[in-house]
Amino acid sequence: MRPISKGLNSAVAVVLDTDNGPVFLKGLPVDHPRRWTQDMEAVINPYVRHLGPRLLWRVRDEWDILGFEYIKGRHADPTPGSADLPKVVETISHVGEIPCPSLPLKEATSRWRNYVDDSLDLALLDGDRLLHTDYNPLNILMAEGRALLVDWAWPTRGAGWIDPACLVLRIMSYGHTAEQAEAVVADLSAWRQADPRGLQVFAEANARFWAGAAADNPADWPVRMAAAAQSWHAYRLNQD
Repeated sequence: MRPISKGLNSAVAVVLDTDNGPVFLKGLPVDHPRRWTQDMEAVINPYVRHLGPRLLWRVRDEWDILGFEYIKGRHADPTPGSADLPKVVETISHVGEIPCPSLPLKEATSRWRNYVDDSLDLALLDGDRLLHTDYNPLNILMAEGRALLVDWAWPTRGAGWIDPACLVLRIMSYGHTAEQAEAVVADLSAWRQADPRGLQVFAEANARFWAGAAADNPADWPVRMAAAAQSWHAYRLNQD
């Protein structure tokens, strides 16, 4: 067993070296308040296994444990000029081609409802695309010459441009300006089709969300996300 030191959401995350090869194992106690994220990863895996590791097995007793195909790679570099970003964008384009399956997934309109005042604005987030939404570089594995997505704990149904917007916000927290970050996703069809008002609404919702998250947890990464979200919102207010 080799512990994995990085990661934010699992109580246990290890690589098991077995007689049949390595397996990545992650899990939570069955009474953990976020145990539902295990359900989400398990239910969505058949639809996204071409974009990341396959789920091999699941064990539920005192712990809820998922065993994934182990893929050797490294986490993506999200900084300006990174050669990883075009591959990440290519993967996002493939995610955008997946019609959202008929599963009990979260809706974008529900996830961001508390941060949008107007119901008509909130409706701009609605859509029928499958979204990953969490482009933390720890969730992007560079392997096999491409970017693979792991940690599908928050699969969401919504407008296709939301995933590119989530990447914009995330890479801004690693040093991109808003203009640079939006240039990274500029060629994605979902981004080109985005309603500018929808982007403005989403930027404001994230500025509100991350301000609260940073106030509750003033660690480095939520504080950086809050600053990035505020900066992106200010930029979006000045766009057509």
